[in-house]
Amino acid sequence: MNFNKMNKLNALDLISLILMIVGGLNWGLVGVINLNIVDAIFGVGSLLSSIVYILVGLASVYILVMLGKLKRA
Repeated sequence: MNFNKMNKLNALDLISLILMIVGGLNWGLVGVINLNIVDAIFGVGSLLSSIVYILVGLASVYILVMLGKLKRA
């Protein structure tokens, strides 16, 4: 296994990780204090909120695929 390649993140990796962190923190706040930051910033049911949720979902799929590739490496 080549660990040097694993330590380098490309732009898509970094964006996906940031979106996953944002999504995780948002869901944590929803669970703990019933505060949805995405909806608070962009409006409940707004187009921008939907775009953020879609991007977080796509980022999670991307991370799952990348984990599968790392497992095989």
